[in-house]
Amino acid sequence: MSEHPHPFADLIGLTFDSAESGSSQCRVPVRPELLNPHGVVHGAVAYALADSGMGGALYTLLEKGESCATIEIKIVYLSSVREGGLVCNTRVVRKGSRVAVLESEVFEADRLVAKALGTYSIHSR
Repeated sequence: MSEHPHPFADLIGLTFDSAESGSSQCRVPVRPELLNPHGVVHGAVAYALADSGMGGALYTLLEKGESCATIEIKIVYLSSVREGGLVCNTRVVRKGSRVAVLESEVFEADRLVAKALGTYSIHSR
Protein backbone atom coordinates (compact mmCIF):
# COMPACT_ATOMS: atom_id res chain seq x y z
CA MET A 1 0.00 0.00 0.00
CA SER A 2 0.93 3.60 -0.35
CA GLU A 3 2.81 5.24 2.49
CA HIS A 4 0.84 8.46 1.90
CA PRO A 5 -2.10 9.64 4.04
CA HIS A 6 -5.55 8.74 2.72
CA PRO A 7 -7.96 11.55 3.77
CA PHE A 8 -10.90 10.12 1.78
CA ALA A 9 -10.57 6.78 3.57
CA ASP A 10 -10.54 8.67 6.88
CA LEU A 11 -13.67 10.56 5.82
CA ILE A 12 -15.73 7.40 5.22
CA GLY A 13 -14.10 5.33 7.97
CA LEU A 14 -12.28 2.91 5.64
CA THR A 15 -9.56 0.83 7.28
CA PHE A 16 -7.35 -2.03 6.09
CA ASP A 17 -7.19 -5.34 7.93
CA SER A 18 -4.49 -6.70 5.62
CA ALA A 19 -2.59 -6.12 2.40
CA GLU A 20 -0.04 -8.72 1.34
CA SER A 21 0.99 -10.96 -1.56
CA GLY A 22 -1.44 -9.51 -4.11
CA SER A 23 -4.49 -9.42 -1.87
CA SER A 24 -6.12 -7.12 0.64
CA GLN A 25 -9.02 -6.81 3.02
CA CYS A 26 -10.57 -3.50 4.00
CA ARG A 27 -13.76 -2.43 5.73
CA VAL A 28 -16.18 0.40 6.42
CA PRO A 29 -18.67 0.47 9.30
CA VAL A 30 -22.17 1.50 8.24
CA ARG A 31 -23.25 4.80 9.78
CA PRO A 32 -26.03 7.27 8.95
CA GLU A 33 -23.75 9.60 6.96
CA LEU A 34 -23.13 6.82 4.40
CA LEU A 35 -26.80 6.16 3.62
CA ASN A 36 -28.60 7.41 0.53
CA PRO A 37 -32.09 9.01 0.66
CA HIS A 38 -33.64 5.50 0.62
CA GLY A 39 -31.92 4.55 3.87
CA VAL A 40 -29.41 2.11 2.36
CA VAL A 41 -25.64 2.38 2.01
CA HIS A 42 -24.78 4.55 -1.00
CA GLY A 43 -23.27 2.57 -3.87
CA ALA A 44 -20.25 4.86 -3.85
CA VAL A 45 -19.22 3.36 -0.50
CA ALA A 46 -18.95 -0.16 -1.97
CA TYR A 47 -17.18 1.34 -4.99
CA ALA A 48 -14.70 3.16 -2.74
CA LEU A 49 -14.02 -0.08 -0.86
CA ALA A 50 -13.36 -1.96 -4.10
CA ASP A 51 -11.17 0.82 -5.54
CA SER A 52 -9.14 1.23 -2.35
CA GLY A 53 -8.88 -2.53 -1.86
CA MET A 54 -7.60 -2.94 -5.40
CA GLY A 55 -4.96 -0.27 -4.92
CA GLY A 56 -3.94 -1.82 -1.60
CA ALA A 57 -3.61 -5.30 -3.11
CA LEU A 58 -1.67 -4.09 -6.13
CA TYR A 59 0.78 -1.99 -4.08
CA THR A 60 1.98 -5.23 -2.43
CA LEU A 61 3.34 -6.37 -5.81
CA LEU A 62 4.83 -3.11 -7.10
CA GLU A 63 8.55 -2.52 -7.34
CA LYS A 64 10.21 0.36 -5.49
CA GLY A 65 9.50 3.57 -7.40
CA GLU A 66 6.31 2.26 -9.03
CA SER A 67 2.80 3.53 -8.44
CA CYS A 68 -0.61 2.66 -9.80
CA ALA A 69 -3.82 4.39 -10.90
CA THR A 70 -7.32 3.19 -11.66
CA ILE A 71 -8.12 2.90 -15.37
CA GLU A 72 -11.63 1.51 -14.93
CA ILE A 73 -13.81 -0.45 -12.52
CA LYS A 74 -17.04 -2.29 -13.29
CA ILE A 75 -19.14 -3.03 -10.25
CA VAL A 76 -22.30 -5.08 -9.88
CA TYR A 77 -24.50 -4.36 -6.86
CA LEU A 78 -26.22 -7.53 -5.65
CA SER A 79 -27.99 -6.47 -2.47
CA SER A 80 -28.64 -3.36 -0.41
CA VAL A 81 -27.24 -2.78 3.07
CA ARG A 82 -28.89 -0.81 5.89
CA GLU A 83 -26.70 -1.58 8.90
CA GLY A 84 -23.62 -3.48 10.06
CA GLY A 85 -20.42 -3.09 8.11
CA LEU A 86 -18.97 -3.78 4.71
CA VAL A 87 -15.85 -5.89 4.20
CA CYS A 88 -14.02 -6.01 0.87
CA ASN A 89 -11.74 -8.89 -0.14
CA THR A 90 -9.53 -8.18 -3.16
CA ARG A 91 -7.08 -10.21 -5.19
CA VAL A 92 -4.83 -9.48 -8.14
CA VAL A 93 -6.05 -11.56 -11.09
CA ARG A 94 -3.10 -10.68 -13.33
CA LYS A 95 -0.24 -8.20 -13.08
CA GLY A 96 1.70 -7.29 -16.19
CA SER A 97 4.50 -4.76 -16.48
CA ARG A 98 2.15 -1.82 -17.19
CA VAL A 99 -1.42 -3.05 -16.52
CA ALA A 100 -3.03 -5.13 -13.77
CA VAL A 101 -6.49 -6.68 -13.42
CA LEU A 102 -8.04 -7.09 -9.98
CA GLU A 103 -11.23 -8.53 -8.48
CA SER A 104 -13.06 -7.41 -5.34
CA GLU A 105 -15.98 -8.90 -3.44
CA VAL A 106 -17.86 -6.76 -0.92
CA PHE A 107 -19.71 -8.50 1.93
CA GLU A 108 -22.05 -7.52 4.74
CA ALA A 109 -21.49 -10.32 7.25
CA ASP A 110 -21.55 -13.49 5.07
CA ARG A 111 -23.74 -11.94 2.36
CA LEU A 112 -22.11 -10.95 -0.94
CA VAL A 113 -23.46 -7.47 -1.75
CA ALA A 114 -21.21 -6.31 -4.63
CA LYS A 115 -18.59 -7.68 -7.00
CA ALA A 116 -16.10 -5.57 -8.95
CA LEU A 117 -13.50 -6.06 -11.67
CA GLY A 118 -10.88 -3.36 -12.15
CA THR A 119 -8.01 -2.44 -14.44
CA TYR A 120 -5.05 -0.40 -13.16
CA SER A 121 -2.10 1.23 -14.84
CA ILE A 122 1.37 0.71 -13.39
CA HIS A 123 3.85 3.54 -13.81
CA SER A 124 7.03 5.00 -12.36
CA ARG A 125 6.57 7.75 -9.78
